[in-house]
Amino acid sequence: MSESQQNQSIPFENDGKTALEQELARANVDNDPVAANQRLFTGSRNMLIALMCVAYTVFHLLVMNVYPLETWAYRLTHVGGGLMLGFLLFGSQVFGEDAEATRRDGLLSKALLVLAGSGIIYGLVGIAVIWINGAVLGERLPPQWAMSTFGIPLTVGTALAILHGWVFPHRGRMRFAPGDVLLALAAIAFTAYLIFFARQLQLRAGMPMALPGDMWSAITGVLLIVELTRRLAGLALVIIAGVFVAYAFAGPWLPGIFEHRGYDVKRFFSYIFTDNGVLGAPIAISSTYIILFVVFAAFLQTTRVGEYFVNLAFAAAGHRRGGPAKVAIFASGLMGMINGTSAGNVVATGSLTIPMMKKVGYRPQTSAAVEAAASTGGQIMPPIMGAGAFIMAEITGISYMEIVYAAIIPAVIYFVSVYFMIDLAAKKANMRGLPRDQLPKLAKLAKQIYLFLPIVVLIYALFAGYSVIRCGTLAMITAAVVSWLTPHRMGPRQLFQALDNGARMVLQLVAVCATAGIIVGVIALTGIGSRFSTVLLALADQSQILALFFAMVVSIILGMGMPTTAAYAVAASVIAPGVINLGVAPLTAHLFIFYFAVMSAITPPVALAAYAGSALAGSDPIRTSMESFKIGLAAFVVPYMFFYSPAMLLEGTWFEIAHIAATALIGVYLLSCAVQGWFFGHANAAVRAALGAAGLTMIAGGWMTDAIGVGIAIVLVLIQRGRMSASDFARGAD
Repeated sequence: MSESQQNQSIPFENDGKTALEQELARANVDNDPVAANQRLFTGSRNMLIALMCVAYTVFHLLVMNVYPLETWAYRLTHVGGGLMLGFLLFGSQVFGEDAEATRRDGLLSKALLVLAGSGIIYGLVGIAVIWINGAVLGERLPPQWAMSTFGIPLTVGTALAILHGWVFPHRGRMRFAPGDVLLALAAIAFTAYLIFFARQLQLRAGMPMALPGDMWSAITGVLLIVELTRRLAGLALVIIAGVFVAYAFAGPWLPGIFEHRGYDVKRFFSYIFTDNGVLGAPIAISSTYIILFVVFAAFLQTTRVGEYFVNLAFAAAGHRRGGPAKVAIFASGLMGMINGTSAGNVVATGSLTIPMMKKVGYRPQTSAAVEAAASTGGQIMPPIMGAGAFIMAEITGISYMEIVYAAIIPAVIYFVSVYFMIDLAAKKANMRGLPRDQLPKLAKLAKQIYLFLPIVVLIYALFAGYSVIRCGTLAMITAAVVSWLTPHRMGPRQLFQALDNGARMVLQLVAVCATAGIIVGVIALTGIGSRFSTVLLALADQSQILALFFAMVVSIILGMGMPTTAAYAVAASVIAPGVINLGVAPLTAHLFIFYFAVMSAITPPVALAAYAGSALAGSDPIRTSMESFKIGLAAFVVPYMFFYSPAMLLEGTWFEIAHIAATALIGVYLLSCAVQGWFFGHANAAVRAALGAAGLTMIAGGWMTDAIGVGIAIVLVLIQRGRMSASDFARGAD
């Protein structure tokens, strides 16, 4: 799901903000649905955007559940509609009567707009001519002439509209930005052309017989995708995509493994808009599973069913030692599993949990780090895994349920390790929980346990064998139905708001997945993935563990520059084949890469989830990212555990699985004690080093290494208890 979070009834813009500041602005949550409704229906422009968003969401739900559409046309509509809405939302801010007035544009600005508008409108006329020529005149005119003539102005007009946005950013918040309206029209134009000629384009894409119209439409689409990605996700992913596109043309002049014969512009751009590129696996998942569960999350937020999860956790554990932090594990993990976000989910649940953690004594940076680690971990938690399981199934061909089952134990171990970290920190600081009179009443909330029904229905339907789309739809309907048993009933207005929010929340991932598709398309066209895998094999020198280490580094670096979905899609294309060729099982290789792509959100120096938490907690971002890395340390160990011990992925007998799970839990507990410096009392440097060594020996899962780790732990227990007894005796003597 998109990093934008929950209630986005007020659209966003960058106003010169950094990519991170935009990320946090998009992730901001409005916890007052009444106020959200008032804004949603205030002003004709807001209402127009809301209607378009609802139409976009309803279209997807109908196609997925009622009226199937041809795959290419559906994916193109998903991309084109997302681009159109993205540009309109970006330029349609309505903040109130005191908003900054629109700046008077100069002559150059107006000239750029006139030229851009002329080209884009000319292109739209060209699309109409093509349609009339085919549907009415029986193709008396050659269609390639029409789009060759009209395609060039469309592309040039789109480029000028993008340039106008760079040079003359829209400051007015009371109306649409003219340049953004033109970009929305350009999105309609290129999408219409590709849909009208989708069947023919599939046959000639990437071939010498590709038409000039195919090329100009595809170039227009790529420009729009890259520009919207720049606005919504920052420059990092745009730069990476630009390097890959440049590589497609510069191949003949590059050395070594990077050399290839090169491709002309027409062949390259027509190939990019196929199911090997933009319309490939990332968009296939974005247009089905991601948007489905994003809308489900919007239903939970609008009906306030999601709030019940947090309140129940506070009622059950808020009074315990470090209670609010333990609540964050449950609430953030659950919502992160559905949302598939990191920074957005931190802001969604952290706005409540972070102040509570600070209240019971956690330092601001620790509070933010706990929330970041828990929110990020939600993406590795079955059964949804933040859409990760669906993407993995699409890429690998492994069944969805097999991936879900395999991911259960590693995810549980991760969250248990975060719990250990939190509990040990609370014990070390002698913290207490919140007073019971400040917490929701568990007895009262227990009477509303039926509000868990949407999650129960979702999980039951998934494991009962229903299709994922059917499961998500049933869960969505259940959320609406159970809301009628609460004061926050879902009526027509609330339904409208949920559908509107769902569209707004998914826009970033539409752009990101499309840009990832461009990168994947270059990899497929040039074959750089297989050559890179060859180099990886050579560097690893047939060492699986060394190859996995390289895969870890690449996944984390990619994840620092792009959202999880895109990072995993690219890393899986480049790294996974080489790792698999070394004999690593495909499921193990892909889960390994996915884990590290996810954990890049809490890995310094670029840790967006930790930075989002630090903004809420008022802590230093770098120190927060370091602490979130420390709290989530188990996630950097668990993938190596299931590489050494396939039983952790439920591959083996029940005895083997139980053995691996038990020793893994002991291992992460010892590592947690080493990190926190607490093991039956304060642990000095020597004890912490021994604890770390004991924990690491249990990674391999062998009986001998496990015995060594447990033996070291027993010795350390005796040493620590002896020290405590000596300390108590000394205090008694005093």
